[in-house]
Amino acid sequence: MKKKITIIGINYYPEDTAIGLYTSQLASYFNDNDFDVTVITGFPYYPNWKISSEYKSKKTFYKETIDGVTVYRYKQYVPKNPSFLNRMLHLLDFSVGTFINIFRIKEVDVVLCVVPFIGSVFLAKILAKIKNAKLWVHVQDFEFDAVLDSNIINNKTNKSWFFNVLFWVEAKLLNSANMVSTISSSMLLKLDKKITKATPTRLLSNWVDLNFINPKNYKTHRYLKSSKFKILYAGNIGEKQDWQLFLEFAKTLETEDDVEIIVVGNGSKREWLAKQLSKTKNISLHNPIPYSDLSNLMCSADLHVLFQKNDVIDTVMPSKILAMMASEKPSLIMGNLKSEVAVIVNKSKAGIYLDSNKLFDAVKFVSLLKSNKALCDNFGEDARIFASTNYSKNEILNQFITTIRNILK
Repeated sequence: MKKKITIIGINYYPEDTAIGLYTSQLASYFNDNDFDVTVITGFPYYPNWKISSEYKSKKTFYKETIDGVTVYRYKQYVPKNPSFLNRMLHLLDFSVGTFINIFRIKEVDVVLCVVPFIGSVFLAKILAKIKNAKLWVHVQDFEFDAVLDSNIINNKTNKSWFFNVLFWVEAKLLNSANMVSTISSSMLLKLDKKITKATPTRLLSNWVDLNFINPKNYKTHRYLKSSKFKILYAGNIGEKQDWQLFLEFAKTLETEDDVEIIVVGNGSKREWLAKQLSKTKNISLHNPIPYSDLSNLMCSADLHVLFQKNDVIDTVMPSKILAMMASEKPSLIMGNLKSEVAVIVNKSKAGIYLDSNKLFDAVKFVSLLKSNKALCDNFGEDARIFASTNYSKNEILNQFITTIRNILK
C-alpha cells in the first residue's frame, strides 16, 4: 500500500521559479516513486505578486489534480505592495485557508511543511497530530532572519521585542518536528542553533536539471540577440539583492559600447528599479520568462551577475546560482565574503566572488573576460562540472526519498 504524503507550502505549480518550482518537482518525484501525494497550497502569484490570470476566476477553495498529485488551493490575499506588514497579512490569510484545507485530508503518513513561512509549521503540526503522522519541516528560507538582516523594519526598539517573540515561536515549532532539513551548510548551522531538542536535522540542497539547462542544445534568447558582451541578471528583483551596488556597477560600464546589461525578473523592487534604469543607457529590463525558456535565456549570456546585500549571509541560498553554473557561463557575484555563496563560487571556480566594496575589481573582471574567451570557457566548464557533481537533480531527489523512508521507519 502506498504511503501518503501531504505537502504544505504557499508556492506551487504553475509557479515555475524558486520555491514553487522546487516544491512542484519534489511532489512529482515522490509521486513517481510510489508515494500518494497531496499538496495544500495557495493560488499562484509569485514573482509577479498578483494571482495568475488563469486562476483569477476560480473559486476561493479549489481542488485540482496535476501530474497525479492532488492539490488543494486557497485564494489568499496578495498585496500589490508587498511591504513587511502586507506580507504578514498575506501569510495570515493563507493560514486561515490552509487551516480549513487540512481537514480535507483523510489519511496521511508524513506531513512535509516547506518553509519560509514558519506559520505553516503550526498548521502542519495540527494535521500531523490529528492523523497520527510524522512531521517533516524543510527550510528553504529563514524569512524572519532575512527580514531582520535586510533592515526592512527600521525601528530598532520595535524590531527587538517583535523578533524575539517570532524567534521564540519559530524555535518551538521547529523543535516539534520529527525531522528538519534545509538547503545549505550555513543554514544547517543556523538551524542547529535554533533546535534545542534531539530533533534530527539534515542537509538537503536544491538541485538543477542538467538535461534541461543544456549549453550544447539551446537557441539564442530574444532578450540577448545582440553581438555585444552580454551581462545577465535573471531572478527576483527584491530586498535581498543590493540594487544600489548593481546600479553603480552598471554606471561604471556605461562608456563600454560593447557591453550590454540585461535584467529579467519581477519582485517588490521592480518598479523602483525601472525608474532608476530610465537614467541609464546600457541596461534593458524585461518581464519574467516561462521555465520552458530558462535554458535558452541562461545559456545566451556571456556573464551572469548577482549582487547580494552585505548583511545577508546565512539566511538564504539563492537557487539561481545553480542555473547560472549549469549554463556553462562564468559568474560575477558580490556580497559578504563569509557567505556560503562565496564558498561555493570559490570552490567551484565558476567565476569570481568579490566583497561589496570591490567595484573596481568587478569592472576589471568584466574587461578580462571580454578580451579572453578561453578564460570565459574555462570558468563556464568548471561551473557546470561542479553543478553536475554536487547538485544533480536525480541524486538530490533520491536523498529526499531516502529521508522520508527513514522518517517512516
